[in-house]
Amino acid sequence: MSETRFPPLTDEQMTEEQRAVVEAIQAGPRGAGLRGPFNALLRSPVLCDLVQRVGAYVRFGTSLPAPLNELAICMAGRKWGAQYEFYAHRLLGIDAGLNPAILDAVALGRRPADMSGDETIVYEFVTDLLSTGHVTDVRYGAAMDRFGERGVMDMVGAVGYYSLVSMVLNVAQVQLPEGVEPQLKAL
Repeated sequence: MSETRFPPLTDEQMTEEQRAVVEAIQAGPRGAGLRGPFNALLRSPVLCDLVQRVGAYVRFGTSLPAPLNELAICMAGRKWGAQYEFYAHRLLGIDAGLNPAILDAVALGRRPADMSGDETIVYEFVTDLLSTGHVTDVRYGAAMDRFGERGVMDMVGAVGYYSLVSMVLNVAQVQLPEGVEPQLKAL
């Protein structure tokens, strides 16, 4: 994978502050490497550290079940046309048990067929949020009834965080791994 706008930094090129952030990322739940947005974000080490900490919660500490969280994440990636984001989280969603057909429909900008009740609640809530910046009372009520206040905020957090990540990936022009075809077409 190459990043045309932000070449990877060598250890010698990094400041002490950047190295400390890299160590924090590698010691966290993501493990080794600076995948996704982190190489670009490292140019602003304080921002990078704050973003990676929020991301660790949004991805690994959320109250939402993993398949539903990944659905929301993939929808954010679709909204922003972030190829790398959608590619990476499509795989994570499938690994978590999300039906690939649901993600295929999201990639095409279509409402998926055959969603479970919980998937429908997430899909409709996130669709409202990403299309208008608001959520209707009906969709908010459905999400509150099913996931509670924490679940609603965790869903908003996932959409917001992965919207930021998608923008970073797009600005940095983070490329898909060699041999992987883009899954998102222009809508």
